[in-house]
Amino acid sequence: MPALQIFDPALCCSSGVCGQDIDAQLVQAAADIDWAQRQGAAIERFNLAQQPLAFAQHEAVRGFLERSGQEALPITLLDGQVVLAGRYPSRQQLAQWGGLKAVDAGGASCCSGGKCC
Repeated sequence: MPALQIFDPALCCSSGVCGQDIDAQLVQAAADIDWAQRQGAAIERFNLAQQPLAFAQHEAVRGFLERSGQEALPITLLDGQVVLAGRYPSRQQLAQWGGLKAVDAGGASCCSGGKCC
C-alpha cells in the first residue's frame, strides 16, 4: 500500500482544528484525511510545532524547506517523493495516491452503500 506523509506548518494541535480562529481549509483537510484513513489509506501527519525533528530528518522535506521556506507548507509525500506543496490534498487525490476506490465529486455519502439512514 502506498505511504502518504503530510508535513503541516506549525499548528496548535495535531489536526489544526482547534482554537478560536479555525481555518476552513484545515477543517476540510482533516475531514478528508480522516475519511481516507477510515478507507484504509496509510497517512502520517507531522506538525512542525510538535515534531520538528521529523522535518529535519527527512531529506526531501529538509531540502524543500531550505529552498521554499515554511510559508510553502504543507507538503505531501507519496512513498518519500513530493507530490504536492502549498496546499492540502483533495479527497480525490488522497484516494488516488492512497490506492483507494475513486470518490465522486460530491464526496462520500453519510450512509453506507449510498442509502439513506
